[in-house]
Amino acid sequence: MTKRFLNKTVVITGASSGIGAAAARQFANEGARVVLAARRKQALEAVASSIGSDNSLIVTTDVTDLKSAAALLEKARERFGAINVLINNAGYHARGLVEDRRLDELVQMIDVNIRAPVALCRLALPYLRQAGGGAIVNVASLAGRVPVPGAATYSATKFGLRAFSLSLAEELRGSGITISVVSPGLVDTEFFTAEIDNVPPIVFSQPMSSAKDVAAIILDCAYDGRCERTIPRLSGGITTLGYILPRIRRMLRPLLELQGKRNKERYLKRKRPKVKLDKNRNDKVHS
Repeated sequence: MTKRFLNKTVVITGASSGIGAAAARQFANEGARVVLAARRKQALEAVASSIGSDNSLIVTTDVTDLKSAAALLEKARERFGAINVLINNAGYHARGLVEDRRLDELVQMIDVNIRAPVALCRLALPYLRQAGGGAIVNVASLAGRVPVPGAATYSATKFGLRAFSLSLAEELRGSGITISVVSPGLVDTEFFTAEIDNVPPIVFSQPMSSAKDVAAIILDCAYDGRCERTIPRLSGGITTLGYILPRIRRMLRPLLELQGKRNKERYLKRKRPKVKLDKNRNDKVHS
């Protein structure tokens, strides 16, 4: 395997599970020293154990706390001497209509999904300059490319993160620091499965990716500096079309919801435990 990140230090937020954990393992496999940041220390330790203590550092971090975010970067520099890559992956989604969510939930989405990565980008730039250049990859969403009913605040934060990333990339053009944004659709992680019943059927109208799939394009962006990648690629094109031509998007919505409903039902049948009756008992047994 090509060691594209040999001896590079990579800081990853939201690294305790899902996309962040998958990215951490892939960076480590390609020679990187990985700094794992999240709030759940025990989960971070599990990821670190799969990488090795020599090439990893755990920093329990609340990305919405500016002091905690600053401390994360300083601890990374103290341990490994430099910071070469920052992956802003931490995210939060309180699903449902705006009127049905508490105000603090809406504010938390804004704090985690846009305020925190903007702050971390700003905080990381001096470290990247000191290292002679580097890369920042912000993880957005296809929901940040087309309006999604039932996810208004989440969509707004991801729209904002995408715009910020593309604008910052222009500001830093020629500096040796690249800024990329990765926009995945439905990903088979606990981010979705933990609240699977609340995920709108239309979300399932597009193919599902794995955390490893998304992690792979994060690494590609960190390596080649490409401004934007979507996964699935075709879904990225569809969301662009839906944004440019909203009338067509509204016309197609019933068909997409029907397809999504069918896909969601098939997914739930695969994921949830089968229920059967014990021959000698009347109660149900999970297998």
